[in-house]
Amino acid sequence: MKKNNIINVLLVEDSPSDIDLTLEAFKRITTPNQISVVEDGEEALLFLKKEGQYKNVSTPDIILLDLNLPKIDGRNVLIEIKSNDTLKHIPVIVLTTSKSEEDILKSYKLHANCYITKPVDIKQFWEMINCIELFWFKIARLPS
Repeated sequence: MKKNNIINVLLVEDSPSDIDLTLEAFKRITTPNQISVVEDGEEALLFLKKEGQYKNVSTPDIILLDLNLPKIDGRNVLIEIKSNDTLKHIPVIVLTTSKSEEDILKSYKLHANCYITKPVDIKQFWEMINCIELFWFKIARLPS
């Protein structure tokens, strides 16, 4: 857990229903959190590099990244994050519908910290978010 106890999460997701579901799930967890949402890869990189309208945003403590994004694909966003010295320390959880072994292997080769296939069932989705909270927010130590 971070010193100030608020976890800043960047959700990079283009599906409005998945955004709503994720935001609702994060409201249910006990760890104080602030979620920022961007809906394509281009916006994600602007956010992370604090460019344009994002110049005053907080650097996220963790990133939830969909792979299949408009403008810039999530795989390319992952490459940019992990090749940038000021960003590469941020844990990236790939959170996607893809069950493809190729996507899983490529994500880990690109230094994703975790790969999760989104559950279709709402209760399983909430359980997944609870597991993310338990591991990433309570057990693992995130950089300050």
